[in-house]
Amino acid sequence: MKYGLNIRPAAAFDFVSLGALVNRLDPGIIPFRKATHCDIHVSGGEFNVAGNLADCFRLKTGVASAMVDYPIGNLIAERVRAMGVTAFYKHFQHDGVHGPNMATVYSDRGQGLRAPVVFYNRSNEAAAQLKPGDFNWQEIFAGGVRWFHSGGIFAALSTTTAEVIIEAMQAAKAAGAITSFDLNYRAKLWNIAGGPERAVAVLDRIIRHVDVLVGNEEDLQLGLGIPGPAVAAKSKLDPSAFFSMMGNVIKKHPHIKIVATTLREVHSTNRHSWGAVAWIDGATYVSPTCELDVVDRVGGGDGYAAGFFYGLLGGESPQDAVNLGWAHGALLTTFPGDTTMATADQVRAFAHGGSARIQR
Repeated sequence: MKYGLNIRPAAAFDFVSLGALVNRLDPGIIPFRKATHCDIHVSGGEFNVAGNLADCFRLKTGVASAMVDYPIGNLIAERVRAMGVTAFYKHFQHDGVHGPNMATVYSDRGQGLRAPVVFYNRSNEAAAQLKPGDFNWQEIFAGGVRWFHSGGIFAALSTTTAEVIIEAMQAAKAAGAITSFDLNYRAKLWNIAGGPERAVAVLDRIIRHVDVLVGNEEDLQLGLGIPGPAVAAKSKLDPSAFFSMMGNVIKKHPHIKIVATTLREVHSTNRHSWGAVAWIDGATYVSPTCELDVVDRVGGGDGYAAGFFYGLLGGESPQDAVNLGWAHGALLTTFPGDTTMATADQVRAFAHGGSARIQR
């Protein structure tokens, strides 16, 4: 046993996630009100981690999600295949007018002092209709699974999605998997799904089945309903406020073995200071910090989670796992889109002190 976790050495899947797949329309630095064209990125917090682990780190990964059989669904399914992720879909038929739909995220990148702007169309979203019994978890996990992951955005979509997460986590545990959950607290979603009180009640039922939590101080306060930091942070890169909350987290959820998050100081849209931290079985670990020249900030946190999980799955030291996650998340912000274009060699080089010198 390492990190307080009993990680299986081998299985048919290294990692399986459950969540909504979305398409993100990206007009670059042009605000939507003036846009004339968009790039299309395929995303979803849970899928992003599976995609990063498959494409960059060459792990065997899967994603369980809703899929609508119409052109937007076809586009998304093609990108999932291209990332090397095995898909387990509950299929829905579009009625040609109202849906159900694959959700759309609209997100310009901003520039300099102008911040990115993000808004959604999740109307009649197929993923929100997912319910217990839609996936045959025993069949999905028949060959074994080492790690299972889901997140708070999916949990907030409807009254049934949280139940699917709990069902999946119970099946994953029975199959010998480590379970992780990214709190990803989104007030807009929870405000139309019963408010903060329901969020805490729903997430509490999920967290009972979780070994590894991802979330910052705000996620922990709003998602878990625990008191705020016992100490004030000197800056956004100061981990003391995050670590001061661990006592309250473990008091409420003593089975949690790991809590991790990124640290980001935003100087401008294109210039961030970047770090990461983890509390692992009672010990604390902090990454180096670096200055990012950001192309697209979306997906950086999922990039950290993927690199961190990769380190844990590979038996790296806790510090090396944190550094791998930090390095991968940093590199991910230098690419357009929500998922990785980095290689594992690039991640390892940067994690071990590499630089941006030209590679000849």
